Amino acid sequence: MKIMLDAGHGYNTTGKRSPNGMREYEFNKAVANHARGLLECYRNVTVYFAHSDERDVTLRERTKSANHLDVDLYISIHANAFGGGWSDAGGIETYIYLSKPPRAYALAQKIQRNAIAATGLRNRGVKTADFHVLRETIMDAVLVEAGFMTNPDESKLLRSESYRKKIAGAIVAAIVEQYGLVREG
Repeated sequence: MKIMLDAGHGYNTTGKRSPNGMREYEFNKAVANHARGLLECYRNVTVYFAHSDERDVTLRERTKSANHLDVDLYISIHANAFGGGWSDAGGIETYIYLSKPPRAYALAQKIQRNAIAATGLRNRGVKTADFHVLRETIMDAVLVEAGFMTNPDESKLLRSESYRKKIAGAIVAAIVEQYGLVREG
């Protein structure tokens, strides 16, 4: 199985940071790295990254790469935001594109369930959206908003390695369950 992990945005993407300066990409990249490490323990799994540490990769490049590589699954990892300063908006939500197959919705439900169980954050549900990475990919695609960087409490979590590992674990456990992956050895 070929899986593309997308640490949403890029290090230099403007405006994608918490009021106290944490860049969203730092969280997204850490979760993608943890998820890759977990996924590499399964048979017949190849993991690709849509993002790059060297430059900000456009949305078009990300989806074109996923489609060209003919990956089976595209997971986009994000931290949410509300407004320009601190707010009390919080929780986790997971997105799919409206016309994606039922298995994409089933995977999104599993990711959402696992993430809420692992973190105890507010369940904002599984939703549909017209996001480029969901619309322009030809495989199952899910986008996870794993907490609000504009919520003071959640911003602290987003900076913590244990929280990042919980989100990665929630995503990977859902993939394993959905696609019946088998551990190496």
